[in-house]
Amino acid sequence: MAVNPTSRQLSGIKAALFALALVPFARLFYLTATGAFVEPVEAVTRGTGDWVLYFLCLTLAVTPLRRYTGWNWLVKLRRMLGLFAFFYAFLHFLMFFWGDHGFDVPAMGKDVIKRPFITVGFAAFVLLIPLALTSTNGMIKRLGGKRWQWLHRLMYVIAPLGILHFWWMKAGKHNFTEPIIFGVIVAVLLGLRVYWSRTKALAAARA
Repeated sequence: MAVNPTSRQLSGIKAALFALALVPFARLFYLTATGAFVEPVEAVTRGTGDWVLYFLCLTLAVTPLRRYTGWNWLVKLRRMLGLFAFFYAFLHFLMFFWGDHGFDVPAMGKDVIKRPFITVGFAAFVLLIPLALTSTNGMIKRLGGKRWQWLHRLMYVIAPLGILHFWWMKAGKHNFTEPIIFGVIVAVLLGLRVYWSRTKALAAARA
């Protein structure tokens, strides 16, 4: 049965989601400020990177949840989830740019080219930028619905790049458990879309 919250209830859900999405940031800030981390730059870089993947997965999960539950209002949360994925990706990049390179652009550029796991991570971050910039209603109207949808399908590229970045980062420590879990989740979420697309195409061919 479809559940449709009232406008007031939906506003409350959005406010709660916004507050919850900021909890990881507040926690990292607090632990850094109180000196709880032995290596704060590494800890914040790792923490923000994890939350990028969490929010990418949550963003991709909206459509399957909507289709299987009939809760169409979930679509109205997807933009916020995607923007928080970008927010944590920006913090992740900032820690890399500042913590590892002291805002030295040439040094950062060499590192991006030299190390494959940074290359794919940087590519994923760059691809997130146009999605964040076109997340407003005004940009949707300016681009047109179809072009906007095609642009935001970059998420199907960004998520695997994020997994690959995480996998290569963990390769040096021979710890693949988390990358595999994230990889399976993303594979299922993207696989469902491929299945729906093929089913739709077959139905159209038979019509």
